[in-house]
Amino acid sequence: MLQFEKFTLANGLRVLVHMDKATPMAAMNIIYDVGARDEEAARTGFAHLFEHLMFGGSVHIPEYDEPLQMAGGENNAYTTNDITNYYIQLPLKNLETAFWLESDRMLSLAFSEKSLDVQRKVVCEEFKEHYLNKPYGDAWHHMRALAYKVHPYQWPTIGKNLEQIETAQLEDVKAFFFKHYRPVNAVMCVAGDVTVAQIKELAEKWFGNIASGEKYVRNIPAEPRQEDARTETMYADVPLDALYKAWHIAGRLTPSYYASDLITEIMGSGLSSRLYQRLVKEEQLFSNINCYHTGSLDAGLLVVEGKITEGKSIEAANAAVDQEIDKLVADGVTDSELQKAKNKIEAMIAFEDMTLLNRANNLAFYELLGDAALINKEWEKYQEVTTASLQQTAKEIFRAGNCNTLFYKKKVQ
Repeated sequence: MLQFEKFTLANGLRVLVHMDKATPMAAMNIIYDVGARDEEAARTGFAHLFEHLMFGGSVHIPEYDEPLQMAGGENNAYTTNDITNYYIQLPLKNLETAFWLESDRMLSLAFSEKSLDVQRKVVCEEFKEHYLNKPYGDAWHHMRALAYKVHPYQWPTIGKNLEQIETAQLEDVKAFFFKHYRPVNAVMCVAGDVTVAQIKELAEKWFGNIASGEKYVRNIPAEPRQEDARTETMYADVPLDALYKAWHIAGRLTPSYYASDLITEIMGSGLSSRLYQRLVKEEQLFSNINCYHTGSLDAGLLVVEGKITEGKSIEAANAAVDQEIDKLVADGVTDSELQKAKNKIEAMIAFEDMTLLNRANNLAFYELLGDAALINKEWEKYQEVTTASLQQTAKEIFRAGNCNTLFYKKKVQ
């Protein structure tokens, strides 16, 4: 059980306190309720651009990293389709430095054409390096556009294309910031050898006077039920053909999420998984294969992806994956398979909770989901999955009309 206490400032900032007397370090995690799903179709990549802009100086502090390094701290951030997350770890005695830095950039960034220009170039280079010039880098641009026709999950976090990032204007960027990066849309978790009274005092001192902003209420269209299978074939300069298959699954807060997660463990996580044993080891159709899900808060995707062995047919490999999926739907899984998958999940949960930073991150995330106390109920939800309920979930997911297949083929020279 992870112990914590929480309070809310008058401006709406939710604050969690996790006490750990066994460490000389402190961790601060701030999660903003904004991700790529909150962007407009004509202006994508903004949430990720902000991850970079937040390190380009705030209204009173021109350099973010330098004072933090002088305080012995380290920090980083990440953006997903659902959230933006910033975290700091530093010696406990310098904890107030984290409050000073984070409150100033929540107050306002140092918006300037120069800062925007610098970070825009950084993001454009990242786009080119990881999505345009890297083999298979654009696969998920195609896959998302194939699977989603209405929901903004149809574009990746980096954005739809380079042009939208290159043409981002300062006024648009400012408007996005003051809409989303406000106390009322944020959750902060502080972890370490601290008291609630101490954190309350620091939170009031540094964050209490920041204008709350308006509570952002989502109005995102739900993706309609997919009734017809979709297929796309593309050619690129890659070393091997690759297969990507995706099926829609229910959102993060639904009971079937846990069964979906266990399905990915059994089917394609690790060397003992069904897909690896059958299609890599025995039939040697794939050089590697994985099964995972996107972990999205709204209805996400369960994915099978793999590189085809040189000389083997991608169509035969696809048929073999379908065969393994059909077997799962028809016969379900054994008690021992399910228990093994649950054991792996239990070990993963325990391992995640070992570091102070992970605990701060996870508590903030679950508070964003609705209640930080959910973190202590996760394992029970996995325990409730039976072989019968898992098979029922598999039947719902692996409908023929729910499948999206991308054949990513090597260009013939």
